[in-house]
Amino acid sequence: MARWLRPLVGALLLLEGAAALSFLHHRYEELVQALFRVQGQCPYVTRIYSIGRSVEGRHLYVLEFSDYPGIHEPLEPEFKYVGNMHGNEVLGRELLLQLSEFLCEEYRRGNERITRLIHDTRIHIMPSMNPDGYEVAAKQGPDSNGYLTGRNNANGVDLNRNFPDLNTLMYYSREISGPNHHIPLPDNWKSQVEPETLAVIQWISSYNFVLSANLHGGAVVANYPYDKSQDQRFRSHRRTVNTPTPDDKLFQKLAKTYSYAHSWMHRGWNCGDYFADGITNGASWYSLSKGMQDFNYLYTNCFEITLELSCNKFPPEEDLERQWMANREALVAFIEEVHQGIKGMVSDENNNGIAGAVISVQGISHDVTSGDVGDYFRLLLPGTYTVTASAEGYQPLTVTTTVGPAAPSLVNFQLKQEVVRKPAERKASGTRVNNKALQKKVVPRATRRGTQR
Repeated sequence: MARWLRPLVGALLLLEGAAALSFLHHRYEELVQALFRVQGQCPYVTRIYSIGRSVEGRHLYVLEFSDYPGIHEPLEPEFKYVGNMHGNEVLGRELLLQLSEFLCEEYRRGNERITRLIHDTRIHIMPSMNPDGYEVAAKQGPDSNGYLTGRNNANGVDLNRNFPDLNTLMYYSREISGPNHHIPLPDNWKSQVEPETLAVIQWISSYNFVLSANLHGGAVVANYPYDKSQDQRFRSHRRTVNTPTPDDKLFQKLAKTYSYAHSWMHRGWNCGDYFADGITNGASWYSLSKGMQDFNYLYTNCFEITLELSCNKFPPEEDLERQWMANREALVAFIEEVHQGIKGMVSDENNNGIAGAVISVQGISHDVTSGDVGDYFRLLLPGTYTVTASAEGYQPLTVTTTVGPAAPSLVNFQLKQEVVRKPAERKASGTRVNNKALQKKVVPRATRRGTQR
């Protein structure tokens, strides 16, 4: 099928009798009721769980969609959406509630595309990461809401400037050929983060997420890592230094998937700004320290982008339906992007899964690791790649594989145990970075108040 036809066909599938939904702003109690209503309507493919509580004690609820809720199925990727990180940026919150109702309703209707998506993907939806901030913003309402009213959590902290600064550690580590993935956290990191941030870090440490997006407002653009520039000499409010990850082309493709499936994001001109194709490298827009999307990429296997969805941070209710129709196809199409690249099992000679095995792709200096049962997922663009799986105590194995434009290629690795040698014969296996020493070398700069993200 021609590439340009796919978004059209997908949109047509979603138009098959789309259910009428309520387009209202939901306060915390109403949000909880909406989530449990969806769970009650689709009990066999949904689960609600809380990852923790906010400063004021509100649960940070997640709604999961899966054909086996609560269970990780080997070779089935984990996906997440996070909304309302800034309490006064509310469109993402409402869109994720609409998406939850839509997935449930279309699954019940037998929509083939949605049924396949739920059966083949474990989808986690968190409508609000900052329910306390939202309540502050909601009291003002959309008509008189200040630009920063309710942005921060109840302790006055911007949650998107509150994650451990792994960028600075990564930039130094890169210079000495240190680790390029799962950068170690500072020893005192828990004392430096807010309850909401702590809950999210523990959450993404517990699930082997592959792809993610966090939803914001105040602009219309799909933003991808890195958010933080390596060059710290720039101290102006907006400093533009393009700072790509080793997966830059892949991130651009992921961002364009959302942008071009959105009704107008791809046009570029929005909110007085212009972004070609409706996408931007984060640091090329402005440098941001301690953000969530960079943290996902540097600490976990998850590739996350940030979606700025509306010029108006708190749009009136009469605009919610138009916004939903503009984002509906994009929200679904982006989830489908988790099914690309390669995936497989890493096991020993007895077919036991090996957790924590490192998957390296030649020419891309960013590795991923296998999950608890030994399965791994590596997002890649179409092409031919040389891939190596390695694990402590085993001989590494290298294969060449070709990735197509559709479903991921299945590449399994069965590793043989390493031959045990005498102590005198052992050789150093590589450079290891002492995290304490590394942190002494690099002093993270104080965070700056950003414009949107």
